[in-house]
Amino acid sequence: MGRPTTRRLIRRAGLFTAALALVLGSSATASAAVTAAPAAPAAAPITVNLTVQGPDSAVFDGTVSTTGHDVTTASGGTHPCDGTNNGANPSPGPTPTAALDDAATAEGFDWDGTWYASFEDYFVSTIDGHTGGAEAYWNISVNGTSTPVGGCQFRIEAGDDVAFTWTEL
Repeated sequence: MGRPTTRRLIRRAGLFTAALALVLGSSATASAAVTAAPAAPAAAPITVNLTVQGPDSAVFDGTVSTTGHDVTTASGGTHPCDGTNNGANPSPGPTPTAALDDAATAEGFDWDGTWYASFEDYFVSTIDGHTGGAEAYWNISVNGTSTPVGGCQFRIEAGDDVAFTWTEL
């Protein structure tokens, strides 16, 4: 893949800044209620390598079988998380956030995220009691590269290395 170009680095920095501004700017306001559209049929399950690295230790490090599916969080409600979000892909499939949700269900750790209707995606705010905010956030990467879109928009494939990493600002 090579090194990212300056243009891609600037775009990533801009996306991160915009997402951070949304999170920090909306902390005092409640998100609007949104009725979730019916989800399209899920694709066949795939197995990925998932690492959830907290500030002090790994929360999860193993394989998880996942599909794109509806996801429910305490802060965000229930919404599709199947790669079709915000028109990112024409057909449903597995995503990093769906993989996180499946691992959390299987292993008994919690996670939470705020739903942003304008992106049709969650901003993962808390995993296993570790909440980001002004000092840290949960970075999503696939095969060692931060995703250019949210975790419900980005499609993953069998064997991918998916990571949610506590990242200090």
